[in-house]
Amino acid sequence: MEKAFDEKEMERKLKKDQKAREKEEKRLKAKQKEAIRLRAQAVSDESKKSEKKQRKRGAVDENPEDFVDPETPAGQKKLLASQMAKQYSPSAVEKSWYSWWESSQYFVADASSSKPPFVIIFPPPNVTGVLHIGHAITVAIEDAMIRWRRMSGYNALWVPGMDHAGIATQVVVEKRLMRERNLSRHDLGREKFLSEVLRWKDQHGGTILKQLRTLGASLDWSRECFTMDDNRSKAVTEAFVRLHKEGLIYRDNRIVNWDCSLRTAISDIEVDYFELTEETLLEVPACSTPVQFGALINFAYPLEEGLGEIIVATTRIETMLGDTAIAVHPQDERYKHLHGKYAIHPFNGRKLKIICDAKLVNPSFGTGAVKITPAHDPDDFDTGKRHKLEFITIFTDDGIINENGGPQFKGMPRFSARAAIIDALKAKGLYRDTKSNMMRLGRCSRTKDIVEPMMKPQWFVDCSTMAKAALDAVKSKRIEIIPQQYEQDWYRWLENIHDWCISRQLWWGHRIPAWYVTLEEDEEKEMGHYIDHWIIARNESDAILEAKQRFPGKNYQLDQDPDVLDTWFSSGLFPLSVLGWPDSTADLGFFYPTAVLETGLDILFFWVARMVMMGMQLGGDVPFKKVYLHPIIRDAHGRKMAKCLGNVIDPIDVINGTTLEDLGKKLENGNLDPSELDKAKEGQKKDFPNGIPECGTDALRFALISYTSQSDKINLNIKRVHGYRQWCNKLWNAIRFAMNKLGDQYTPPGNIAVCSMPPVCKWILSVLNKAVGKTISSLEAFKFSEATSSIYSWWQYQLCDVFIEAIKPYFNESEELEPARGACRDTLWLCMDTGLRLLHPFMPYITEELWQRLPQPNEACRKDSIMISEYPSVVQEWTNDQIENEMETVLGVVSKLRSLRPHTDIRERHPAFVLCRGVDVAATIQHYQSQITTLASISSLKILTEDDPIPHDCATNIVNKDLSVYLQLRGAVNTEVEREKLRKKRDEIQRQHDTLSQKMNASGYREKAPQSKQDEDMKRINALLEELEIISEAESELNANH
Repeated sequence: MEKAFDEKEMERKLKKDQKAREKEEKRLKAKQKEAIRLRAQAVSDESKKSEKKQRKRGAVDENPEDFVDPETPAGQKKLLASQMAKQYSPSAVEKSWYSWWESSQYFVADASSSKPPFVIIFPPPNVTGVLHIGHAITVAIEDAMIRWRRMSGYNALWVPGMDHAGIATQVVVEKRLMRERNLSRHDLGREKFLSEVLRWKDQHGGTILKQLRTLGASLDWSRECFTMDDNRSKAVTEAFVRLHKEGLIYRDNRIVNWDCSLRTAISDIEVDYFELTEETLLEVPACSTPVQFGALINFAYPLEEGLGEIIVATTRIETMLGDTAIAVHPQDERYKHLHGKYAIHPFNGRKLKIICDAKLVNPSFGTGAVKITPAHDPDDFDTGKRHKLEFITIFTDDGIINENGGPQFKGMPRFSARAAIIDALKAKGLYRDTKSNMMRLGRCSRTKDIVEPMMKPQWFVDCSTMAKAALDAVKSKRIEIIPQQYEQDWYRWLENIHDWCISRQLWWGHRIPAWYVTLEEDEEKEMGHYIDHWIIARNESDAILEAKQRFPGKNYQLDQDPDVLDTWFSSGLFPLSVLGWPDSTADLGFFYPTAVLETGLDILFFWVARMVMMGMQLGGDVPFKKVYLHPIIRDAHGRKMAKCLGNVIDPIDVINGTTLEDLGKKLENGNLDPSELDKAKEGQKKDFPNGIPECGTDALRFALISYTSQSDKINLNIKRVHGYRQWCNKLWNAIRFAMNKLGDQYTPPGNIAVCSMPPVCKWILSVLNKAVGKTISSLEAFKFSEATSSIYSWWQYQLCDVFIEAIKPYFNESEELEPARGACRDTLWLCMDTGLRLLHPFMPYITEELWQRLPQPNEACRKDSIMISEYPSVVQEWTNDQIENEMETVLGVVSKLRSLRPHTDIRERHPAFVLCRGVDVAATIQHYQSQITTLASISSLKILTEDDPIPHDCATNIVNKDLSVYLQLRGAVNTEVEREKLRKKRDEIQRQHDTLSQKMNASGYREKAPQSKQDEDMKRINALLEELEIISEAESELNANH
């Protein structure tokens, strides 16, 4: 791109940015002071409420300031309050940590390191605006991978960047100019318009970078890049020159998607296609009235020599002005006598040859005769090439009928001409009828204009050989696509790839490095008329040298192509260009190819495939070894997120919380048309009537990752995100409990003897081991939701619900429990330290804050931050299958006993009984009797054998064939309710029995099923029969006692 501002402009801009930063810092400091005051007040209020309770307990008076974090200078390690706040606050926890991580250079990778590299290129967000929730899931997944790998000993590099987003940015700036100043880009001129775009880029690029930091993205900011900075621009020019030299870039006059509003070719990704099933009126830019689509118009062309007429049909009647032939099927008997004859165009007298084409014509559709407009239809273009037809363009760049359309229609907008042509056909008696017709219509996603297929001279990339290499890379597993189901889409697209139009008639973007030589002696002076007058060069100096060599002694004028390159061209080079290509840099040598490309499945072809093609062609290797495609986020109703629906979510609004009023203000400051604005506000009011509650970064990240199990779409519900925010409070309280029980003087031992611990301590470490193993294997397999599920289950259901509750009795003041109490402390510390490190990649802020509060062993070489500490790995000594099996039985007993407690008095403790059918199971229950009593909240637990009588007034439940439980409710037993419970249990067991029995009796079971499986099934069927007998006994006892 030409330089848009000089050094003085740059100096002015830097001063302005400095002032803006200073102003923002003052605002943030004021906000932080107010937050401290409010939090101190809140703590004070809470303190007053609990004053009586504290006095009763003889507690020391609390100072509210002890619960408020001191102000931390920017970039320094966060200063923590002397006391943990009683409740988790995302805004309090998540401040200060990021600037410390960044200033400590924890995110920076080293190309000279001996560690193995792990590299991700962050998909560069468009500079057009702010990040949306789709970017947030990218950040959450990629940062989880990077933090995990960094903690696992890898030289982890995550490269940040931003895309100039040619067409998107230009459209936004043009709209704003027109709305605010009533100016078009042509009114300003190219240089002034580019200055406007650069101002927009600087304003919004800063917002995006701030959002990324808020989301906790541990990007290596020392390698930050922009697709139009000097190094990336150099790479783009070099790629164009090399590909042209290799014969892969060429210029040709071909059909492209043309936007008449923007007056440029656009890519397929910028076209929204939708199906019309009937005649439909649609609003179209620059048209005062709605335009009819989905209508098939039949009209007649008169034939020469008095042969009558031939009827054709079209949904775009205006294109008949460019017709140059009529095609029929060679085997169609109706038209065999017309082969080689001519029809006469009614408005200009042009002779239209009747041609035979079996590839294009379906004789059973319509009249079997097809009008051919080679310059305005992709299929007709190919037909025109096959039959060497004349190509006549009838539209100007802005969709006006040109002189080729004839004097009767010249100067008419294309859709106004539509009605005029029908009237003219009627006047000549050639109009036949109009019928509803299903059709596929394309609209530009940016301007909403109807896309016009137009033949235009453009630059193209020949993709055939590069596509084959990209196909082979996936087939040979040099690149693995995850989920694997998308491999078939990859094959289908690349096997049917078309050449890629890479030129755009825009001003914002990389100027095409092509210069056109206009010789003084040329008859045609129009740029591009002579294909051999183009010169491809790295700069104007090189172009001048080549022009002198190619046209020695000639007088000429040299002009650079005003067009710019498709944004996807520079994006396709990103894995190479961010590492320094075309120069042989240390980064390129060490970090290329990268490890993983993570992105949305919707740009698998537009971006991923092009990166692979260009990386292999120019870089000599695949750009990445794995491609992970995350689902596309939709709203809670399953709708695609769109600004006009008001359902686009700014992740910062979820993190900080926001009101409905502020959501509406964001829409007002956007680029929506007034009609769209009202609709969007209505959508917001319906979805967020009370605004969005504060959830915090950690809860948002964890929720988004947990959603990734949902195939190709995520229906995002903010309530689920808020649920994880409440779970963070659970983690907070778990650490508060641990800190209280560990005490101020606790120092973890360097080595902890697991063998001498109480069974519940052995159990929690064993299941923690499984959670660690499951999390690591899930991360390695890119099953991120399984990783979050494993971590969540351990923290919630095993640590908090079981272990913490089970060890509380050990912390009474009994001296005889001191050895066990010490083991519980050590285990508690191990769990907190390991559990926080396990969780850190997913929830970086809360884990850092809580980990920093944990005591560390004296002899340990403690890392300064959790993010550079070691990621947990499986400890073989912790695995204890026997203890886990025993605890599974214990927790089964606890669950069944808890289910028997009446809802009316759940706090009252009742006596309980366990009927054990076997010596081993009785020994297990005896061994864990105190844990069962604690966890089930019962007053006592007595173990019964099959010979013991069942106490009266008991509700009953069956754990398995070996265990039944009873809860004595002292007259509160509802016999009918108990009978219904047993009936449901019987039905369930009977259903399982019947299903398994049917499977075992099926044909071929004994021949095909392995003997071990048959033995397992037989064991299971016998156990189910025993349970049915136990249920019958329980029913008999219930009837006997009542």
